[in-house]
Amino acid sequence: MENASNISENGKCDSSSLIFLGTGCSSAVPNVLCLIQPSNPPCQVCTQSLSLPPQQNPNYRCNTSLLIDYCNDDGQHKYILIDVGKTFREQVLRWFTYHQIPQVDSIILTHEHADALLGLDDVRAVQPFSPTNDIQPTQIYLTQYAMDSVAEKFPYLVQKKLKEGQEVRRVAQLEWNIIKSDIEEPFTSSGLQFVPLPVMHGEDYISLGFLFGARFRIAYVSDVSRFPANTEHGSFASAVILKTGAGQLDLLILDTLYKTGSHNTHFCLPQTLDAVKRLCPKRALLIGMTHEFDHHKDNQALTEWSRREGILVQLAYDGLRIPIDLK
Repeated sequence: MENASNISENGKCDSSSLIFLGTGCSSAVPNVLCLIQPSNPPCQVCTQSLSLPPQQNPNYRCNTSLLIDYCNDDGQHKYILIDVGKTFREQVLRWFTYHQIPQVDSIILTHEHADALLGLDDVRAVQPFSPTNDIQPTQIYLTQYAMDSVAEKFPYLVQKKLKEGQEVRRVAQLEWNIIKSDIEEPFTSSGLQFVPLPVMHGEDYISLGFLFGARFRIAYVSDVSRFPANTEHGSFASAVILKTGAGQLDLLILDTLYKTGSHNTHFCLPQTLDAVKRLCPKRALLIGMTHEFDHHKDNQALTEWSRREGILVQLAYDGLRIPIDLK
């Protein structure tokens, strides 16, 4: 697998890093219909995605999710997960083992759709075993809207104590922290500060991206169809995410669903590249792709685009690890 953006490394390191646990759309890749109702000729991306081992297979994509391996000033590693979707257990089996990730210290949710939180039940698999749930809970950060949705989907993960006569059952132990979807109200997760970046995910829905990092500034926006003016052009926003503000983004991680056209709830490649040109980061990595994207072929095309525009843009892939300096 190529060294995407010329900044990836494999293996454990003593600095902070980003690990892309998933870079695919909600239905993931391969597309199931391509396998059970194959076309003639068959879909090359979906066919190939089942033929290679994970470390050699950038066209196999789980639900979009990012793990931040944050090495603090004391040299301790904290593991912060952004989104825990339908494929979380598979991501743990594939990439926690490969990158030697021992735990999850906190979880941040971008929104409450299935591909962002239906793995919450499986969080117990990465917590210490206790048949009586006598363990420290994992911190979860989410909006009040997402909290209300979680309480309906997973009432047993939200209740504070057992009802009279209710048996103890082993479930994930989680502590819920409400964050405001306001760019001017940062919050801290496992010692690392995050700035919420509210974005439209369809005109009837607000999802969150996040800005984090001091020396190496990263903006992560996984589900977006439009940047609201207060996020992209407001006075605080201009100071934190635009090249003309306090400092150019070192890395923009951005949604792109399809290669052509447009979509009502996600950026497709034309809108993604327009946003990259407006925000003008030093580098951009794209996530959320369907099976329309062939990793190697489309990265070649993006390399040509990068030469023309002067901004390095590539598709990310599951398992990609990028060493960074977050202190």
